Amino acid sequence: MKAFVRTAAVAMSLLASAAHGQIDVKVNDPWVRATVPHQMGTGAFMEITSTRDVRLVAASSPLTPVVEIHEMSLEGNIMKMRQVEAIDLRAGRTVKLEPGGYHVMLMELKSQVKEGSTVPVTLVFEDGSGKRESVEVQARVRPLNADAHSHGQGAHHHK
Repeated sequence: MKAFVRTAAVAMSLLASAAHGQIDVKVNDPWVRATVPHQMGTGAFMEITSTRDVRLVAASSPLTPVVEIHEMSLEGNIMKMRQVEAIDLRAGRTVKLEPGGYHVMLMELKSQVKEGSTVPVTLVFEDGSGKRESVEVQARVRPLNADAHSHGQGAHHHK
């Protein structure tokens, strides 16, 4: 009987740690801004919510070999874009990747990104222990003049 109780306790402990160790991220309304012919870069935007404290540490897309996480900020009277190492996501809070702020930058594009198409983007999240998990999203391409208030369809939940 004692062996059964010990085995059950170990199993419950393993299940609890496995459930606790999983990154649970929800991505809403992923979209990419369309480009004109020969344009070399564009941004991907979305809303991300996590049930745990995690960081968005990387992104990739088969559309291009160069994908970076960027932030726009006002320095004096000039808007500047810079690459950031990661974006912190606090448990239960939504972080918006939007024009004029944080975004995923698709660079060195080889072809035009056309309105109405879909761009696959892989987001890589890391928790406090260093565990990484990827989330795949399908970002709808919106018109060149689209902003954060243009509503598209799409959501992705990863658990």
